[in-house]
Amino acid sequence: MASPDYIQQVVVPNSARSGTASGASGSILGGLFRRRSIVGIVWASVDFLLIAIAVYIAITIRADADVLAHWYSLPQHWAPISLEMVLDFLWFAFCWIMLARAYGLYLPVQHMGGLHEQRRVAQATLTAGLLLCGMLYITRGVIVSRIAVGLVVVLVGCLLSVRRALWRRMVYSHYKEGVATRNIIIVGSGRVGRALRSHLESLRHLGFRFKGYVALDGREAEAGGANVLGTLDNCVPMARSMFVDEIFLSVPCDRRRVMELVEEARAVGIDVRVVPDLYDGLAWNAPVEYIGHFPTIPLHRRDMPMGAFMGKRVLDILLSTLALAVTSPMLVAVAICIKLDSKGDVLYRSQRIGRKGRTFCLYKFRTMVQKADEIKADLEHMNERDGVLFKIANDPRITRVGRVLRKYSLDELPQFYNVLLGDMSIVGPRPPLASEVEQYDLTHLRRLDVLPGITGLWQVEARQDPSFDSYISLDTAYVENWTLWLDLKILARTVSVVLGGTGS
Repeated sequence: MASPDYIQQVVVPNSARSGTASGASGSILGGLFRRRSIVGIVWASVDFLLIAIAVYIAITIRADADVLAHWYSLPQHWAPISLEMVLDFLWFAFCWIMLARAYGLYLPVQHMGGLHEQRRVAQATLTAGLLLCGMLYITRGVIVSRIAVGLVVVLVGCLLSVRRALWRRMVYSHYKEGVATRNIIIVGSGRVGRALRSHLESLRHLGFRFKGYVALDGREAEAGGANVLGTLDNCVPMARSMFVDEIFLSVPCDRRRVMELVEEARAVGIDVRVVPDLYDGLAWNAPVEYIGHFPTIPLHRRDMPMGAFMGKRVLDILLSTLALAVTSPMLVAVAICIKLDSKGDVLYRSQRIGRKGRTFCLYKFRTMVQKADEIKADLEHMNERDGVLFKIANDPRITRVGRVLRKYSLDELPQFYNVLLGDMSIVGPRPPLASEVEQYDLTHLRRLDVLPGITGLWQVEARQDPSFDSYISLDTAYVENWTLWLDLKILARTVSVVLGGTGS
């Protein structure tokens, strides 16, 4: 069956997007001249450092066979390294990095499985070794030992294979915990839909998490069983409420209905793909991408600034580590004051809703009396906030020390530990309670598309504003307009807000 004609009308044109299959190997030239990314540059720098370490170890071992027995006296056993050696091994490192780039080794782990990646590493290492030998032959290099070349090839292969295996293992552990996965639903519970689900679940490196099927009509929904979530009529609202990232169309649909689905999905930031049944050719402007062995046609896809996300995470780790180290004496002093002021634990633990609805334990210094959550129900009539928020100016549950901690936001300091764990970011929307999320409208879920933060746009712009609409609109504006520069500006303004003692 040829591809449906509606594909030509709903596919999102993007000149930067190529038709290369994501799950299949591309050409060497196509991989070599692929647009560079910040993440790829960072990993290439790490590989270069590991290659330099492998080269030095190989030369040192060749220069002094007993060096390993005297490892801690290495400065006395420096191997003689000449400019010619440096140039030769710079050539090896350059060849390896270019080959790795051509083989797709700097793409995210979703682009290939673990065994395939290790084969590519071995292939790049052996090819770079042969290119090094060719260079030594052409330049008649006699300083570099052939044994040293062999040691370099072995050590580089081992170090870079281990580096990638460790990184992949960490990514997979995150997938198991529900972190950084892509939630999907499949339209159509027939043969193609079921085969697609089985295939995606068998490919661990893709990080997909199947949420359910969507039927074309009520009759198919009744026959589909428990895994059918609903029909195509309520597909997008249902997908949004389940934090779905991508919708797969596995059955032919009415052209008008598909166009409406893509427009609805685009409005809420959900990607859409078509999996043609009996695949037999495509429209000229519809790029083909493979998910495993399945050909798919992306009708809408968001461009994710992975380099900026990586920069944000590095900034979170550095700043939270620095904050915990610098404020450690203050943390001890605050803990002592809390203990002397009132009975109860020093830390308050609360189950909050994080990115994509994931539950985590948030840590704060306790600022209220024991069993404050149970007393809250008796104070609902005093609530000064509208909507789902709860705030009382002179809350009787707050302790004496708690008022000081809240005034200067010192009760939030333990949340830097949440940032290190990856449950939170330093900048982002505040993590809500489950009871608050239950009262959200569908549009409010937009604020849960990112990691929650210790500080955010609402805290620096309208902290004393009781309006829930203002709270949501500022958080939504942050999510839709996020940049690393915006985070830095919010952090700068947070300092003045904290020093001004505007907390309550």
